Amino acid sequence: MTLKQALDEGVLLLESNNIGDAKIDAWYLLSFITGITRADYFLRQNDAIDEESYARYQEALSRRGSHIPLQHITGEQDFMGLTFRVNEHVLIPRQDTETLVEQALKVIPEKSRILDLCTGSGCVIISLVVLGKELTGVGVDISDEALAVAKDNGARLAGDRVEFIHSDLFSSVAGKYNCIVSNPPYIPSQVIEELEPEVKDHEPRLALDGTEDGLLFYRKITEKSPDYLNEGGWLLVEIGYDQGESVSQLFIDNGFKEVEVIKDLAGNDRVVKGHL
Repeated sequence: MTLKQALDEGVLLLESNNIGDAKIDAWYLLSFITGITRADYFLRQNDAIDEESYARYQEALSRRGSHIPLQHITGEQDFMGLTFRVNEHVLIPRQDTETLVEQALKVIPEKSRILDLCTGSGCVIISLVVLGKELTGVGVDISDEALAVAKDNGARLAGDRVEFIHSDLFSSVAGKYNCIVSNPPYIPSQVIEELEPEVKDHEPRLALDGTEDGLLFYRKITEKSPDYLNEGGWLLVEIGYDQGESVSQLFIDNGFKEVEVIKDLAGNDRVVKGHL
């Protein structure tokens, strides 16, 4: 069995299981298992794949064919140029969320302390601290399993510049911050069952479900954030594509100024930001 034959076989298997990005995922899994780069593959595609690697590749393909997310198989996902470890206890970092980080970096002053609510894997707060100027932060989550992932990522990527604590939003938070960021659960409960299997069956419901109208967490965050922000402090949240108007109004109702809705690269409303 050559590398090329193994890859072709992998593509066919994933296509037969209705995996949308069958060719891409089959390649990623082959590269992950064997360590081969795309450039090396083109030079060595007719080399034999060793039995152990082939067996591991088949196992990985079988898991992906059952709609387990690719990132749960490899255990990692790139975000803002950093590689984060992930598992079934955290939302997989998505490119859409990079818009939240990019917007926050534009407004956070140097040497600021940041609070990240619903931190999950820690990808937002860790990226801000690593890419910003002398920033430190606190990430909070209600899930102990998610916090274990975030702490691992934080220790590896940000050292002691980020602290992670168990908290139901602000319940265990103390002090004031120059910026609060959040990618909270915002999908209406009834919509979750309509999502692709990779999401509804394998990502944590706790990180997806925004209750009946998807706005519960925004109400709580916009109401309480002024108590935890310094004067002039910023609040930035990720939103669903159809929530810009509703969330903007919550910002305004709770005293935020210069409220703005930012679109992601696909042209969808993705971030609401404002300051005190």
